Order: sequence, then C-alpha cells, then structure tokens
Amino acid sequence: MSAVRWGRGAAGFGRALWPAGSPGLLAEEGALGGVWSRKRSSTASPCEQDRRKDWGHAELLEVLKARVRQLQAEGVAEVTVKRVAVARAPEAGGAQPPRQAQAGAKGAAATLSSRWAQKLDSDQQLMEKRKQRLEGKLQERVEKGAWQKQLRLEPRLLSRKLASQLQHWEQGAPRSPWEEQLAQLLQEAPHRLSSEAAAAPADRGPESRLEGQRQRLLSFFECCLLTGHLPLAHHVLVTHHSKSQQQRLLTLSMYNMVMLGWARQGSFKELTYVFFMLKDAGLAPDLQSYAAALQCMGRLDQDAGTIRRCLKQMAQDGLQLQGLFTAVPLSAEERAELLRAVRKAKPTFTPPRLPVPPPQVNTSPLLREIYAKDPAVSYPRLHLSLKELQGLFQQQLRVEMATTITVESVEKVPLLTKEVLHARKTLAGLRTRWRTALYRELQETKESEAHAAREGRLSLFPYLCLLSEKEIVRVLLQALPAQGESLLFLAHELGLRVFKRKQLRNEVQELEQRYSKYLHLLASDTQVAEPCLPRQHWEALGVPEAPHEQPWPMSVVVQLGKQLAEVLVRAAQMPSSLAAPRSPGTLIPVLYHVYSFRSFRQIGILKPHPAFTQLLETAAERTLTFESTDVPMLCPPLPWTSPHSGAFLLSPTKMMRSVEGSQQHQLLLERCPPAELHGALDALTQLGNCAWRVNGRVLDLVLELFTDKGCPRLGVPAPPSEAPRPPEGRQAPKRCLLPEVSPAEKAEMRRELARRLKVAREMQSLRADALYRLSLAQHLRHRVFWLPHNMDFRGRTYPCSPHFNHLGSDLARALLEFAQGRPLGPHGLNWLKIHLVNLTGLKKRESLQARRDYADELMEDILDSADRPMTGRKWWMEADEPWQALACCMEVARAVRAPDPTAYVSHFPVHQDGSCNGLQHYAALGRDSVGAASVNLLPSDLPQDVYSEVAAQVEVFRRQDAEQGVQVAQVLEGFISRKVVKQTVMTVVYGVTRYGGRLQIEKRLREIHDFPQDFVWEASHYLVRQVFNSLQEMFSGTRSIQRWLTESARLISHTGSAVEWVTPLGIPIIQPYHRDSKVMIKGGLQSLTFSSSVDTSQKPNTLKQKNGFPPNFIHSLDSSHMMLTALHCYRRGLSTGAPHCCRRKGLTFVSVHDCFWTHAADVAVMNQVCREQFVRLHSQPILHNLSRFLIERFCSDPRTSKSIWVSRLTDTLLSVPKTGTFNLEQVKHSTYFFS
Repeated sequence: MSAVRWGRGAAGFGRALWPAGSPGLLAEEGALGGVWSRKRSSTASPCEQDRRKDWGHAELLEVLKARVRQLQAEGVAEVTVKRVAVARAPEAGGAQPPRQAQAGAKGAAATLSSRWAQKLDSDQQLMEKRKQRLEGKLQERVEKGAWQKQLRLEPRLLSRKLASQLQHWEQGAPRSPWEEQLAQLLQEAPHRLSSEAAAAPADRGPESRLEGQRQRLLSFFECCLLTGHLPLAHHVLVTHHSKSQQQRLLTLSMYNMVMLGWARQGSFKELTYVFFMLKDAGLAPDLQSYAAALQCMGRLDQDAGTIRRCLKQMAQDGLQLQGLFTAVPLSAEERAELLRAVRKAKPTFTPPRLPVPPPQVNTSPLLREIYAKDPAVSYPRLHLSLKELQGLFQQQLRVEMATTITVESVEKVPLLTKEVLHARKTLAGLRTRWRTALYRELQETKESEAHAAREGRLSLFPYLCLLSEKEIVRVLLQALPAQGESLLFLAHELGLRVFKRKQLRNEVQELEQRYSKYLHLLASDTQVAEPCLPRQHWEALGVPEAPHEQPWPMSVVVQLGKQLAEVLVRAAQMPSSLAAPRSPGTLIPVLYHVYSFRSFRQIGILKPHPAFTQLLETAAERTLTFESTDVPMLCPPLPWTSPHSGAFLLSPTKMMRSVEGSQQHQLLLERCPPAELHGALDALTQLGNCAWRVNGRVLDLVLELFTDKGCPRLGVPAPPSEAPRPPEGRQAPKRCLLPEVSPAEKAEMRRELARRLKVAREMQSLRADALYRLSLAQHLRHRVFWLPHNMDFRGRTYPCSPHFNHLGSDLARALLEFAQGRPLGPHGLNWLKIHLVNLTGLKKRESLQARRDYADELMEDILDSADRPMTGRKWWMEADEPWQALACCMEVARAVRAPDPTAYVSHFPVHQDGSCNGLQHYAALGRDSVGAASVNLLPSDLPQDVYSEVAAQVEVFRRQDAEQGVQVAQVLEGFISRKVVKQTVMTVVYGVTRYGGRLQIEKRLREIHDFPQDFVWEASHYLVRQVFNSLQEMFSGTRSIQRWLTESARLISHTGSAVEWVTPLGIPIIQPYHRDSKVMIKGGLQSLTFSSSVDTSQKPNTLKQKNGFPPNFIHSLDSSHMMLTALHCYRRGLSTGAPHCCRRKGLTFVSVHDCFWTHAADVAVMNQVCREQFVRLHSQPILHNLSRFLIERFCSDPRTSKSIWVSRLTDTLLSVPKTGTFNLEQVKHSTYFFS
C-alpha cells in the first residue's frame, strides 16, 4: 500500500478505538488523517489482513467493555474489571438478555468476577501491546505520507525547451517511458569532464564566497540521506535549482548524492527528474551518475535496450565501464544490482576484481632501515594473553557503543543527612520532569524546522533527526551547566557531540573478527607467520577502508548547538518554591540568559538559578560523565592506516587534529601518496600501543590532600571553600555606593574585588581539572589502559585523552607508570638515581657520576621520603618536580631493598630531556659551532647550560652600562639570574616577540621580593633587549636562519598563499593562519558572532604567517626526530654484547615532545638511537630541500611569475643561509645532548 493511501480516511475511526476519557495519540495529534476508508479492499496483503483483524478485535472489545459498564451500572453483583481496555468476544450462545443476566448474576457473581475479569485483564494487556505497535507503524506512515504530499519532486527547469520536454513526458506519452527519457537526456547532455562541470557554477561568482555555503548544503544532503529524508533532499535540490542565484551553489556531487538515494529505492522517475536538472544546469554526468542510473535499472529489472543505450552513451563520454566497479564506492548490494543491469546488456561481462594495490614502500632514506625486509627482526609484544586482550576489547567496545562513561567522583563523600537525601530526591524528580519537557520541546522544534525545510530552506531538521530523541535528551541533561557558561561555547560543544555521535560506525561483528586476528601480533601467547609492524599486519587482514566523513561547517555546528541549548533553556524549569519557600508553586527557568563583559567584550552567558546551584551543592552527587573518546582506551588502539582511520574502535578520529570545519590539512593529507605517510602513521601507532597503569601509592597521597584542603604548593588545588571572599569592612563592595567614598577608593575597591574574583575563578578551573584527572585515575586504578595518539598540524604528537595523560603537569605524570615492567639490569638503578636528581632541579651542571654520588649521599632522605612521605622529613617536597620525585623515591627504595636489584622489575618511566631542543635544531641546521657547544651538541665533561651562559652574557652588558651611568643597569645589580632569563631564552627560538619576552621577564622580576617594584617595567624592557642581543652574539647562525624563514613566509603570504612545506618524514604541513572571517547566527536567545582564522577563502594573515613559520618549522623537525627515534626504538634490541637471556627486541618508548621516556634498563639504548637519528635527520639538506619545495610551490606558475612579490620571493628562497663548520658526527658522542 502506498504511503499516500495511508494518509486518507476518516480521523474519527482512530479516535473511536480509545476508551472514553482516555484520549490516545491519534486523538491528541488530530492533524493526521485516519488509516483507511470504511470500504476495505478484499485484495489486501496478509500483513494488512492481520492488522485489520487486530483492529477489528479492538472494535469488538470496545462494545464488550461498554456492556460491562452497563451491567455494573444496573447493579450486577460485584462484577469488577481493572480498567478493562480490550477483551475477547464471548463464545456463541454465551450472551444473555439483560434480565436473564440479572437473574443469574447472584449465583454466578463470584465466577464472573474471578474468571471473566481475569480473562478480560490478560486480553487487555495483549491487545494493548498490539495497538501500540500498530499505532507506531501507522504514525510513521501517516507522517511519511504527509511529507510526500508537501514536498515537491517535479523540477522547475530554467531552460524552456527542457521544461516543455519534461511536461510532455509527464503527460504520459505511451511511447516515451522514463527509461527512454533518461537515454535521450544522457545523449543530449553536454560532453564535458565532470571536474570542469563541477567548477562551472563557480565561474558565475566569487568562489570564495560560495565555498562555505556549498559545504553547508552538502552536509544537509548527507544528513537527509542518513536519516531517510530523501524526498526532503530532493525538494531542497529542486528549490535551489529553480533559482539561478541559488543554483550556483549546486555541484555535481550534490546531484549525484540525491540520484544515488533514489537509485537505492528503485525510484526511476525521481532519478530522471534529477537528470533533467543536471542537464538544465549544464553539467555532464560522471561515473557516479551512470552508476546510480544503472543501479536503479538493475533494481527495476529494465529491458536490455535501455541499458545498452546508457552504456553506449557512457562510452561516448569517455568513461570506462570497468570504472563503475573500481572507481565508484559501492556497497556489496549496490554492486550486485549494478552488475545485474550491466549483464542484461552484456551477458558475458565480468567485473574486474577490486585492484589490490601493490605494496607501497616508503622511499625516504631516513626510513629505509625501518621498512627493510629482515626475517631476523622480532617486534615487542604486550605482557597480556590473547584471551585477556579479547576481554579488554569487549569492554572498550561497550564503552564506545554507549558513547559516554560515568565514573565516581573523588570529591569528599558528604554525610547522608536528611537534607542531602532530600536534595538528591528533588534532583531526580526534576530530571524526570525535564526529560518529558525536553521530549516535547524537541518535537516542537523538529516540527518548526520541518516547516522551514518544506519551504526549501536549509533548516536543522535532518541534523536533529540524526540521533534519537532519547539520546539527544541524554546529551542535553549531561550538558546542563552547573556554573555560568558562554552560550557560544555551550553551542559549540553540543553541536560537536551530535556530530561525533552520528559518525559511530556500525560494523561491530566484522570489527570483532578482524581485531581478534590483529591481536595475534600483540598477545604474549600467540605467533604470526611473518613479523611486521602493526599497520602492515592490519592491512594484510584485508580490512576495508572506512568511508571518510566530511566535517560540518562551523556555522552548522554552532547553529545546531545553539538550537539545542535553547531547547534546554525552555524545558529546564523548577518550582519557584525551591528559590523562595513561601512563593506560589509556579515554574521558573533553571537557566537564565544574561550578558557579561570578559576582556572588554560583551558575551552572552547561560547562568543557572542560584537555587539550582545550591541544590546541586547540597545533593553533592558523586558521578562524572565523560565522552568515550575523552578517556583512555581499555584495549590497544586500532593502528593508524590513513589520515582518518585509526585509534578508537568505532569513533572516527583524525590523524591531524584541527579546528572543526577546517579541511585544508585533511585535503593535503589525502592528496599525499599513502606511502609518504607511513612513517607518521607507524610512529603514532607505536606511541599508542604503550600500555599504562596508575601509580596507586602516589594516587592515595594526592587524594588525601585533595579531599582535605588541597596543597597549591604541591600542585593540588584547594576547594572552593578556600577561595578568597569578597572584601569586608572598609573594602566591602557595598561601600562603593556611599557618597563619602572618593573615586580613587572606589577604583581600588573595584580592582580588589576583580582580583579576588579572578583568583576564585582560576582556583575553580584548576580544581575541576584536578577532579577530572584524579577521578579517572581512581576509575582506572586496577586496570591496564592505552593512550591513542594523533598530531597537530606541525606533526607534534598528543594523546587523544585530554584529561588523563602523560603530557600534563608534574602531578599528572607522577600518577602514571608503564604497565609492562623490565628488570633493571646492571645499570638500571644508576639511571633511576640520576633521574631522581634531575627531578630535583639540582646538580644541573654536574656530571652524571656526580649526580649518582649525590643520590647516594641523600639515600637516607630518599628512603625516608618513600616510607613516610607526609610525616617524615619531606625532602621530596623541595624538588622542582615534587610528585615525580616522590614516585622515583619509592621506586629507588623498592629496588635497593630487593634481594637482587638487577632482577627487580621496574615499571617506572625514566626521562631524557633535550638541552634547549629548539636551539639544538637551529645549531645543527646552521652547523654553528659556538651555538652547538652551548646546547650540548659537542662532547664535554660537564653539561653546558645555555640559560646560565645567556644570563652571564647579559650581566656583562649590564656591567658595561652601569659603569656608563645607566640607572636601570645599576638597579639590576645582583638580580640577573638563570631563572629570570630562562623562559625568554627557551621561547625565543619558538618565535616569542620582544613584547612577549618583556612580559615573561616582568613576571619573574615581580616574584623577587627585594627588587624595587617601581623599576619593573623599565628593567624588563632593558633585560629583554639584552637577552636578544646576547642570543644574537652567541647564535649568529640561528638568527640568520630565523630571519630567512620569517622573510620567506612574509613574501609567500603577500602572494596570497599560506605557507606550506613537507617534513623530512613526508608529512605535508600548511599554516592555518588567515584573516578572520566573521560568522553570525541570528535569532533565538541572542545573535551569535564568532570569528574563524582557518577560512581558506580569506587572505593569509601576514603577521601570523611570518611569525609562526620559524617556530612551526622547528617543531616539525623536532617531531620528525621524535618519530624516527620511536620507530628505531621499536625495532632495536639491547646491545649485541648483552647476555642472550637479557637480549630482546623493541623498547618501550613514549615522548612529551622533546622529552623521551623509557624503562631504566633501556636508557642507554634509547640515548644511542636518539643521537643516531638526530645526526641522520640533519645530514639531509633540509634548508635546500625546503628552498626547492617553496620555489616549485609558489614561484613556478607562469601566470604569477611577473608579480613583484613572486620575484622577491624567488630571490629570497635562492639565498639559503650559509652554514658553518660544525661536524654533526660529534653529536653521537655527546653525553649531555639528551640527559
């Protein structure tokens, strides 16, 4: 039965089926028609006959219920029915006239009340369930029929000839079936390449202005198809096509998307409509267009002649038949229908097998050893068995399918007083009420958006249908802010949550089978035929590439989130009695929209009612909810195999993280040959395969402080109760209203109040961050977990879990240790001692032996710290990194007390940190001998400290100026130290400006209590100038390279392009700095305006491009060095001189940018690999390769070769800075290069 017939009939029939006084769904909605007319067809299908039988029973049971009520009303003895809704018809002869029933009622009263009522009750439940199921199906069909009535499918064509032709065909000429029309349309279509056709509309207007609108339109069509609203997508396509201005937005891929939807349904007429529009727009069909048409013919079993003409026209258009099966992404079912159609015209046709691409090998000389075939190589395995890993996989799968995970909070447990219990009960009741209200608001919002869509506008309706209402309600309740939150921020977060959830792939069974095979490579008790890298093993399993999802434009994300936030505001209400006990029981909003100033900008904020905030505080609920992608994984991540495939099991993750809506990085990666990315893919996989566990002893100590009053000195934030209160007495804010208070006093009061509020906000933020971290640590305390990695646009790697990882503070790092342990071996204990001394910040200019000796001298304090951390001498608290120092003290204590320290299995990560790593790369690039010596590229007996050397050079300059009578130089006597200049020296290599450096030095000077504060501003100006002068004198080669990079970027941006380059490992990089484009979303609570700097249609931001290029380029080099070290550590074993029982292959390796971590036993091997790969990296002609790439990319276009900017750029790029005489091989013998 067609959907249109479902919409006809009498509405009263449906209402008649409901008991009196119990209106049902159909009666409430009223706008929808009934199901059938009274005249029923005798040719109904068996399914329809069953439905009619059910509804017939229901109608008959209504009569019986009326009879029961009549008997009760006439005084029949104790015949009771529990809200009888339906019942079966009585058997033949069972019905009695009313008087006979009365006569026999007294004798049979008990029987009737016990048997008949029970039978009616059971039948009522059965029939009620049937009715509910039927009503649901009925509602869907009626709504679908209503949609189809209102949506336009016939195209409005701009070409009069085509419009006349379409009208003639629609009138039903018997010799012109739709198949003939399609064949003629294909024959008359313009013979142009699809790429040219797709670009044709852009010629009618500025491409940059249209790109954002096209992205939004494409995402709209995609969501329509995903949610089953293909007629709506077609309707919007028709609406846009019918207007010449809007038709410019339509591209060939949009027409193809709608055609493919109709092809899947076998709707040939509607598909032909789209072909009419395609021809009307002047576009030529491509392989996808033909695939849709032929697939539809296959589903409808069309005649061979039509298919033959279609294939002939495709050949005339220069398109290969084989391409339909190799170049067009098709599901197995679509491929079968397509093949069915083709074989009608060509019975002997055999589709080509999907091409198995030849194994691509990375050709980079830096990675030749990694990808060389070596049967002797064995890769490291996890310490877990296959069965254990399979169980962990099932746990992670459940987490990702639920999309969120709830953990217990580590906040102090309140006493369960009556007040707390009452508050929790009240909250539970409010949330139940809010769910109902949210369902209602969502339905109303959907109806409003559906109305807008029916008018041909790009509404949010299909986006709101991506998730079930139940899931959206859950998302909204989780997002209800407990504190004031920016509406823009909340809208962005809600929009992203919907986008991430709609991406979940439903391929669980297939994934489970393949992942189980993949685990054979990692498990401790299995073997594989040929040792290989995880990515290679995964690809060998024949895993199909997951379809790449296009990101939504930022405007769509924010607009959707804003709509959902407004739904939350309208639905979340509470009784006014919660705010004022004596007030009438009216409902008041939980969230209020207010405006506030932040950094001189007025922003809209959603602020909860104080009574609601107080209710939350009183209830003190002990749960936190996280997105499944925001917590560590419970099983090894999927290996990275492409820029958009890897890490989580079901949740798609980008290899290169970027601002939502930005596509330039992803497009660069997709255009890059796959083999060129193997180094980055394998390095990310290796970093993510490191198994972790929580250091329980450290966690217990931190929780003890956290649940008390915190300890800011040790990095444990204090609770809100310790935040500064508003001033009282003469400084109270209310005194500002008194007339006798002078303007100066008022200004001071406002400053003091602002300072306290700022401190309170910072404390609250730090507390929340620590709460998330510690709650997750407690949740994972007895588990093994993994941290999947991805990278930023420079190639620097980061864990995907934002709240709990090893990139955080000292406290965060101390909570983690390797899940897989290694025996310390002969040198492991010494490295633990050296690492401990490094963490204290002492002995930085001492040799390694001196540091070991110092640790032995302090052994009593070390053991005391390990045994009595909170009650002993507390030596560990004086360290630069106190929590990591404490964790190391505990590890050293266990090792020295072990019967055999060399056999002690250590899980503790030991760090080796680069010595001002940015300057190390600059010195190597320029072969600068002086600079190389300052940053430990040259072998030496003692480590060089560049920060101390710069401070000494600044002191020389200061002394000279003081002798000449410069006052600020005289004031600074005795105050220039390593600490004052360190941050500026460290960041100048990463592009810090003089202004930024002055602020850094100012902050350090203000921390010195003896320094005269009146001179802070003048002294910071003076010192930053002298620091830059010192660096210029000490690192002349570095500064020349920096200037060359800066000038090159400035000229590139003046040509209208963003700076691009390729890292030595083959990763394409582009700087995402463009002029801000303003985006406004009007209506609702407020108009939201946000700026985006990643809009590639905007011109490059010259200032950010030139200032960002030097540090970003150096970051791309240090990430390349880290990845090379990671890959070679994965393949490298212990030295060949080690005993066979100790030899193994593969090291555990993770990094925090230029700080490398491994087991204590493996530090020497990691150090060797680290130095070797640094030398190999800088042995490449990096600057000359960069120059060649930039010239080819920006200066080789003959259309721009006469530009003055291109001419200057060419001259600059050809003037590569000259290098010095430093010999890179010496780095291999430098003990303190990384130490």
